[in-house]
Amino acid sequence: MRFLFKTAYEQDIALAKHAGHQFWYGALMVALLVAPWALPEYWLAQISFVLIYSIAGLGLMLLAGFTGQVSIGHAAFMGVGGYTQAVLTGWGVPFPLALAGATALSGVMGVVISVPALRVKGIYLGIATLAFGFIVEEVFARWESVTGGNAGIHIKPPNLFGLKLDTQESFYYLCLALCVAITLGVLNLLRAPTGRAFVAIRDSEISAQSMGIHLAWYKGLAFALSAAIAGVAGALYAHKMGFISPDQFSLLQSVELLLLVVVGGLGFVHGAFLGAIFIISMPQLIALAKDLLPPAIGQAAGLQGAVFGLVLVVFVLFEPMGLYGRWLKVRTWFQLFPFYRKGMFKRQKSFTKSDRLK
Repeated sequence: MRFLFKTAYEQDIALAKHAGHQFWYGALMVALLVAPWALPEYWLAQISFVLIYSIAGLGLMLLAGFTGQVSIGHAAFMGVGGYTQAVLTGWGVPFPLALAGATALSGVMGVVISVPALRVKGIYLGIATLAFGFIVEEVFARWESVTGGNAGIHIKPPNLFGLKLDTQESFYYLCLALCVAITLGVLNLLRAPTGRAFVAIRDSEISAQSMGIHLAWYKGLAFALSAAIAGVAGALYAHKMGFISPDQFSLLQSVELLLLVVVGGLGFVHGAFLGAIFIISMPQLIALAKDLLPPAIGQAAGLQGAVFGLVLVVFVLFEPMGLYGRWLKVRTWFQLFPFYRKGMFKRQKSFTKSDRLK
């Protein structure tokens, strides 16, 4: 078992806690860099989707996992980013400027939806974000002169400083670079005072306010950053698909993003990546299992939605810490064997009387 003796604050906030982290994350990065030479195009495309959904998951994780704000309409922010990217690139705007515009507009929409977050929370905030998602989807369908309506809109491959990224390999590296940059940004944000304020708000708004944390400012900031990150994912998604329509950013997409963070591990950065792998691989596994199931079940409409719902219920009931939480338990069991004690990861909520009465 590894014991870390820290003698400086820099050691406590370091991204890599020990040499083992440096080795395994370095090996993972090397594997991702050489993937285009080792994998066929199909699997490379799937990894690109995993990276895109990981970015969207990081945005929602920052909001729901670290700030404690519920969002059931997060696909709307992806849609804003995707449509903004499609329109700007269609007007001839260079890819970096179009991506910046998509990110900024999604962030502004996040600030707009944060207004009701200052007055409501819990299920009521979820209903507010759900309504926002329906409104945005309807705008996409009705604003035909800009979005193309239900017929959708095509988008050109990204052009980065004269280099056309129209191959699987080049677009994969673009997704990888943006995913790594956003991940590092989120990790640095969480160890900064802003990230600590987010976590304090998640744990107890009353305690956070008593420590001088401005709830309105930090909630608005969390929504803005989360929406901006989702906008980046939406822009990459639009380029990857080459065509977008309003039904691609519906309630089902928002539920998939929520499922991503819950199954991956709510409150863990690693959970966004594990959840993205689950979201991308699960439809493939369901398609393979259809041939093994009776025709009445395998060919039934809505089988994927039913499986996703069942998985969500199972994780909420039996593994609320998600896939990454299960990995932590397994790792701790091996490290502490035979002294592992059942219930070590049981959540203990401590709250004041004022919290209970709210």
